[in-house]
Amino acid sequence: MKKIVQVGNIKCGADQLFLISGPCVIESESIMMKTAEELKKISQKLNIPLIFKSSFMKDNRSALKFYHGPGLEEGLKMLEKIKKQFDLPVLSDVHFPEQVKASAEVLDVIQIPAYLCMQTSLVVEAAKTGKVVNLKHGQFIAPENMIKPVLKAVETGNDQIILTERGYTFGYNDLIVDPRSFHHLRETGYPVVFDVTHAIRKYGIPSADPNGGARQYLPVLSRAGVASGVDGIFIEAHPQPEKALCDAASQLNLNQLEEFLKPLIEIHGVNLKYRY
Repeated sequence: MKKIVQVGNIKCGADQLFLISGPCVIESESIMMKTAEELKKISQKLNIPLIFKSSFMKDNRSALKFYHGPGLEEGLKMLEKIKKQFDLPVLSDVHFPEQVKASAEVLDVIQIPAYLCMQTSLVVEAAKTGKVVNLKHGQFIAPENMIKPVLKAVETGNDQIILTERGYTFGYNDLIVDPRSFHHLRETGYPVVFDVTHAIRKYGIPSADPNGGARQYLPVLSRAGVASGVDGIFIEAHPQPEKALCDAASQLNLNQLEEFLKPLIEIHGVNLKYRY
C-alpha cells in the first residue's frame, strides 16, 4: 500500500494531483510575492494543491559569476513571509548538514538535490528533523537504487518521504526521462513527483542561453509522466523566464501555467480509473 505523506493540508499520494512550483531560485521580493500570489490563484481556480518552491542557495552553478541565491538567512526569511502571507507550505533544498536545522524551522518540505541524494550525512540530518523529505533521483543512479537513500531516512526514524524524478544522464550534456523510472520509484511505496522543467535542461550550456533548455518537450513529457501514475508535478515558473537569474531557459512562463496544467489534471483524473 502506498504511503500518504501529509504536507500542510495536502495529502501527497492520495487521489488528487498536487503541484510544486515557484521560481528556481529566490530573487527580488517583488518577483517572489507576485509569483506566489499568482500561483495561489491558479491553485484555487484549478483545485490543485500547491507547495511553493524556491531555492535559497544553488550550490551547483557551473560558474562562480552565476547567481547563487540570497543564502540561508535571507532566503528563509522570504520563504517564511510567503508561507504566512499566502498560507502555503514551502519547500527548498539544502546542500550541507549545517543548513538543515535552520531550514527545518521554516520549511514544510526539505529537499535533497539530485546530485546529493546519496550523501548519507545530509539525508540523515534532514530525516532527523521529522520534516517531510523530498529525495530527488540522482541523474547518475538507476531509479530502483533510490530505495537506498529512502532506507537511510527510514532507519533514522523518518518515513515522511517524497521521491522526485528529473531525468537520467544520457550521453553527454543531455537528460532522458525513462517512464520505467516512475514504475521503480512507485515500487518504493512513497509518493512520486515528476520534475518536468529540470528534465529539459541542457547541461554545459548556460541557463540564460535560449539553447540551455528544450521547452518544446514540456507538454509531451509532463503528460506522459502524469499518465504513468505520478502523484505530483514539479514545474518551476517565473513571471519573466527570459530574465530569470537561474534556469532562464527551462522555467515556464507564469502566464502559461494555468493552461499547461489543465490537461495534466484531466489525464490524472482518467488515470485514476485505471490505476494498477
